[in-house]
Amino acid sequence: MAGSEKSTVEYNVTGMSCGHCEASVRGEVSKLAGVEDVQVSAAAGTLRIVSATELADDAVIAAVDEAGYTAVRA
Repeated sequence: MAGSEKSTVEYNVTGMSCGHCEASVRGEVSKLAGVEDVQVSAAAGTLRIVSATELADDAVIAAVDEAGYTAVRA
């Protein structure tokens, strides 16, 4: 069963308003090691990440910042 543990975390993201915003956030967060799935909603202002291992909040926040937005863990 080793390796079967998945981590799912959610963040609130401010500043997104369209599909391009979602794609920018998705692209940056997808670069993080271990990320398996990224769901972004500009309408809801949310980011949901499924990863093979737990991600450091600062790494996720930095990736969202790189895309031009602000994130806080939900």
